[in-house]
Amino acid sequence: MTEQVAIRDAFGCALKQLGASDPRVVVLEADVGNSTKSILFGEAFPDRYFNVGIAELNMTAMACGFAYSGLIPFVNTFASFLTTRASDPIGSMAAYDQLNVKFCGAYCGLSDSYDGASHHSLSDMAFVRSLPGITLLSVCDAPETEWAVFAATKQNGPVYLRLSRAPAPILYRKPAGWQIGKGIVLREGSDIALIATGYPVHQALDAARLLQDRGYSARVIDMHTIKPLDKDLILDSVQKCGCLLTVEEHSISGGLGSAVCEAVCEGTPVPVARMGICEFSQSGAYEQLLEHSRLDAASIAARAEQVIRHNTNS
Repeated sequence: MTEQVAIRDAFGCALKQLGASDPRVVVLEADVGNSTKSILFGEAFPDRYFNVGIAELNMTAMACGFAYSGLIPFVNTFASFLTTRASDPIGSMAAYDQLNVKFCGAYCGLSDSYDGASHHSLSDMAFVRSLPGITLLSVCDAPETEWAVFAATKQNGPVYLRLSRAPAPILYRKPAGWQIGKGIVLREGSDIALIATGYPVHQALDAARLLQDRGYSARVIDMHTIKPLDKDLILDSVQKCGCLLTVEEHSISGGLGSAVCEAVCEGTPVPVARMGICEFSQSGAYEQLLEHSRLDAASIAARAEQVIRHNTNS
């Protein structure tokens, strides 16, 4: 059985490691530290850990003050609340003044499954993409989570890190030359490029194997950085594959698919299909919600086959 580690656990462990190596790091949370696992940092460094209560706007304003004083604040709570209730100071303070604040949106997408639509975060990437100067990261497994946390610290200016709650298979067994702004080709192919981000990267890989059984060759890309987007890799996939399919656990509008379409339209237009979420979500088991939203491997493979056939016949 493939080893699985919850991304929230990897996040908490990475924060703790970071705290030991950099005394400038402080962590703020909105009374959900036990859920996001930032509490691991708090237990190790209580004098640098601030539970502000359920006050996301105030938490972000406090973080901006810490950044002004030369510290590196990590702000964390559920993504659904961070990018809505704290949207004002994220935009008017952190982004506008290019402050060195790291926003960590936990339980992204559908991963807070049983809490239902109020806790599902399906518009956070669209909000962050719309703000100038914010780096946007979206990770798919535990090692990538650790790399992203440390890379965010070195990145000057605001960063938004999108984190799932769910246990995820370990994809990266050794350093992959990971860097902000550079997507990773996980599998080569020539008929279509599956460009995924976050937890759906695993479903995209499974879909590529299903497509191989049907005689199709699919390239799979982990687009862990949505902003700045790796346009060179996208255009390289256009040349090698001729059509693209994006997969994201986010609204079909404003996220990865929209970013890829913009890049392709500005470069070499080819067919681009997008898979994401088109409705308010429900409450239920995580894998069932993914299947309901057609973000499972079988649905991705079926949509990819449609795109390949359309591209071949056009």
